[in-house]
Amino acid sequence: MALRALWLLRHDPGTGGTVLFSRRYPTVEMRAETFNGSTHVPVPSDNAFLKALLFELRLIDDDIFVEHRDTCTQINHSSVYSVCTEGGDLWPVLAFQKSGLIYACLPLVEETLEPRPPLLTVRGLSQGLALLLGIVDYISPSRKNKAEMSAKIGQLRNLLIQACPLGTPLNTNIRSLNSSFDDIQEMPTDEHQPAWRSNTYKGKPQVNVCITEKVKCMQYDKRDVADVWQVYGAVNCKCDIEGSAPNVTLSLNLPTNGPPLQDIVVHHCVTSVDPAMLMSNSAEPLDDSVYSGPYKFPFIPPSDSFNLCYYTSQVPLPPILGRYQLIEEGSQLKITVNLKLHESIRNSFDYCEARIPFFNRGPIARLEYKVSYGQLDLSQEKSLLVWVIGQKFPKSLEVSLTGTVSFGTAGKEHPTDYVCTGNTAYVKLYFRIPDFTLTGCYVDQHSVEIFVPGKPKVTASRKLISTDYYIWNSKAPAPMVYKPSLA
Repeated sequence: MALRALWLLRHDPGTGGTVLFSRRYPTVEMRAETFNGSTHVPVPSDNAFLKALLFELRLIDDDIFVEHRDTCTQINHSSVYSVCTEGGDLWPVLAFQKSGLIYACLPLVEETLEPRPPLLTVRGLSQGLALLLGIVDYISPSRKNKAEMSAKIGQLRNLLIQACPLGTPLNTNIRSLNSSFDDIQEMPTDEHQPAWRSNTYKGKPQVNVCITEKVKCMQYDKRDVADVWQVYGAVNCKCDIEGSAPNVTLSLNLPTNGPPLQDIVVHHCVTSVDPAMLMSNSAEPLDDSVYSGPYKFPFIPPSDSFNLCYYTSQVPLPPILGRYQLIEEGSQLKITVNLKLHESIRNSFDYCEARIPFFNRGPIARLEYKVSYGQLDLSQEKSLLVWVIGQKFPKSLEVSLTGTVSFGTAGKEHPTDYVCTGNTAYVKLYFRIPDFTLTGCYVDQHSVEIFVPGKPKVTASRKLISTDYYIWNSKAPAPMVYKPSLA
């Protein structure tokens, strides 16, 4: 369970990209040579890896069709890639984009690479993902301040000496570490205390658990194009418990006939798990053989907040169904937006709004509209309509917006987009529903087992958040995730 190398990259459309940070572990590389034998592929130089990864992620040369990358049989259902280098195909490279940066690492595979072993047997993947997410959590708050972000990146090397000594991730909560060596805590003297539990808590035992589900969606309102939606969940825990190695068991519950959890990735502090639970993946169709629980996680918690597990689920319908129609009538555009909240969804929002951008046009010069519910605002730059629906849908669970829009002369300050040309356009929904998950997943506070003296206080919460929730104009072409063949 180790990493051969780790990178923090930035994609610059003009220059190609930049390597902001890299770390290699020669001792792990020597182990890789031994384990992989003749199938071993060396780690290339940083610049060579940068170029190869950007190519694999379609961030450069995306106008060129490359069979191994672009054919429809090569749809990637994970963030694990095979990166083509001069020395061969580098695998498994774990990489993802977040807030303009690319986070990547190369876990050690403790066996030959031909044939490639199943991803679930590569133990370093879950640890690598947890470490990268810890770096995201450390870097992200400073991404808008270049000086602060540069300072944090400069501290990464010292922090990784503590978090990932000799390539082995021990503490993925990067923000909890000290960037200097003055206050590095000594290793625990208790032989039973795990390395990721850096200090012991004194006080009344309490556990806070929060399930956060995010839903992505692409809706088209077209007969020959299927709508697509995905649900991702994360279970965050904060355990304030006395003892050097307290044992906690937490169970995730689903309602009757609820969609099973799939693609489960657990934190390395989990001490045991049913293998069948990890084998369920969303790349395969649902049937009666799919593991549907129980989802029980025994673990020794880290000292700070951490994500116990991640999962996906194939829910039958998106929470809000929509239709967007935009057509030209002379010198103006006529728009119609209809939204319907599914009856199974909790009708209580922290916020809910629909944003309607207009790209490659001038400022909105004239706007006439009618909304059945909520209020419509025009942005300061006059290129975006914001429909604030509020904290509830009406009793009918349906809302509508109709209007006509005309534009002035376009200037350099007005937004452009190479996808939304002509009448290709979208509505993007932003919402958050407290005390609700789309899968129905929840934590029974009374089922949390803590093997320490004293009665613990357990707090559980959950929420559903939209992310990349698009409704495309049904009267114009739109980018498609896939287009099913017609019978």
